[in-house]
Amino acid sequence: MQRAYTLHSMQKRIRAILLVFAFVVCSLGLRLFVVQIINGKELQLKATDQWTRDLSLTAPRGSFFDATGDSLAVSYTTYDVYVRGREVTSPTHTASVLSSILGLDFPKTLEKVSKKNVSEVLLKLQVEAEKASQIYDAKLDGIYLTENVGRYYVYGNLMTQLLGFSSVDNVGQAGLEAYLDKYLVGTDGYSYVQSDLQGKEIGGSIRYYVGGIAGDNVTLTVNSKIQILMERVLQEAYTQQQAKAVTGIVMNAQTSEILAISSKPSFDLNSPPRDNLSQLFEQSKMKAVTDTYEPGSTFKILTLAAALEAGVTNLSDRFYCPGFRVVDGQRIKCWKTIGHGSQTLTEAFANSCNCCFMDLALRLGVDRFYEYMQKFGLGKKTGITIKGESGGIMMAKSQVKTVDLARMGFGHAIAVTPIQLLSIVAGITGGGTLKTPTVIKQIVDVGGNVTFTPKVEQHRIISESTSKTVNQLLQFAENKTGDFTFVEGYNVGGKTGTAQKYGEGGQIAQGKYISSFIGTYPADKPQYLFMVMVDEPSAGAYYGSIVAAPYGKAFFSQLFEFYDMPKDDTSVVIEQVIMPQVTGYSLTDAILELKKVGLECEIDGSGGTIVKQLPPAGTMLNKGDTVLLVT
Repeated sequence: MQRAYTLHSMQKRIRAILLVFAFVVCSLGLRLFVVQIINGKELQLKATDQWTRDLSLTAPRGSFFDATGDSLAVSYTTYDVYVRGREVTSPTHTASVLSSILGLDFPKTLEKVSKKNVSEVLLKLQVEAEKASQIYDAKLDGIYLTENVGRYYVYGNLMTQLLGFSSVDNVGQAGLEAYLDKYLVGTDGYSYVQSDLQGKEIGGSIRYYVGGIAGDNVTLTVNSKIQILMERVLQEAYTQQQAKAVTGIVMNAQTSEILAISSKPSFDLNSPPRDNLSQLFEQSKMKAVTDTYEPGSTFKILTLAAALEAGVTNLSDRFYCPGFRVVDGQRIKCWKTIGHGSQTLTEAFANSCNCCFMDLALRLGVDRFYEYMQKFGLGKKTGITIKGESGGIMMAKSQVKTVDLARMGFGHAIAVTPIQLLSIVAGITGGGTLKTPTVIKQIVDVGGNVTFTPKVEQHRIISESTSKTVNQLLQFAENKTGDFTFVEGYNVGGKTGTAQKYGEGGQIAQGKYISSFIGTYPADKPQYLFMVMVDEPSAGAYYGSIVAAPYGKAFFSQLFEFYDMPKDDTSVVIEQVIMPQVTGYSLTDAILELKKVGLECEIDGSGGTIVKQLPPAGTMLNKGDTVLLVT
């Protein structure tokens, strides 16, 4: 049958066609919207990646500066060398030139420059500018140089543990380089060129370069000149005392800012011993912050401050020392086994009498003793901005027996870190306010904006009057034979300490000691605190007064000379004396002979006859020096 078409049916067909057309147009429009607007950036990046070849440009790490503005660690431009094998026209010649300039193995270099199936291959990182210039001048096809960053430590073997070091990839690996890595790293830049389907550079194409943004700069509280003086003294102590390690800290007693901090042995930060991981790890540790130890007599400063503040003693108080105390049925010896006899508090502190400080701890009692120790911050981290800080160790108060309390009074049965002990001493001697120790002054970005300042907390731990009394006793402790005899003409205070070390099973490690000294200047209102710890001295003596105190004297003497500080009393002259021969004498007679010439002594042993003396007879000494008598 012949079909009849009406006007109505034609309109329906046209309408359907228009609807289909509109649907197609809308679909294409929607697809274009998705492609260009929603996925535009992502697709553009993919396209750019296909027709370009890019190389990263490492941003410089932020620099370190000391408190005076001196540079400590800076970044400098180096170059990474890449090869794109598809563009290399003469592999043998290229490999020969590169291996000669860079000191690379020729066969391995030839293998890398001959690779056609990879986009690019790294030949060497952090090439110095001089060698990079030689490669550039050689005009080798397919060889590219990109900027990288090298690290240079201005003073080399200085502040080894504090600054730390970074890897060849510019990632902080130790010290503040690791701790502050998120501030020090910058934003990398990049460069790229247009390339064809095979990855070859298109001649005459546009090159693009986007520079990096340098990391933030760090200003420390450390003074590099004081650091140099201190490390020189630490190295002498390490060598002369044949020690396992020596640690030192210089702190501002008024602000608790660290002016110098280090340990020996150490290494040059520009060439870390990466091939000896045990040495690298051990010498990278900031022992002043990470390691705990039994402080011994330097802890008596804390017991003294607590006892004075609590009112359980005063300067007119007297103590009798027969050479021991019996506590809980246990006989605890004073270091001077023959005893100090009757003495004032001032004399007992100067004599470092264990019996006196057992009495003070027992007078305080467990509750009050722990109240003050917790106020001082024992058993807790100081909050210093250095990685790996330990908090020290205190027995649980509920487990403390009377004999334990007695031992704590003179610095045994308790463990601290050097930074913890010195910051507490700073609080006690600096007016009675404990402050968080700081080593970072501030961190600033390239625009001059401050991005970090350390949080310093403070609270009062003793009164100003107690602080003055402690300073008075510290001054007398180092100047028993007359005014200012520790360093001629200068008002220096101080306290020595000697402590035994413990093995893995908690047993005393026979023959292993830590000798220490804490010095204050000026003694009446300290500005500088210096602490030195000699770990396992093996040169013949181990008492802090003989092993550590001389290096305290050496540091302060060099500090006064370097800064040309005027003397506190120009009329004082230290008298020199000759060490007498006392070997073979009875202990009593030997002490009398030493007193005649004005020498102090430490006694090793419990016998009645001197079998050895240090130093030997005839040695020239300063009046007031301490010598060793072995019975």
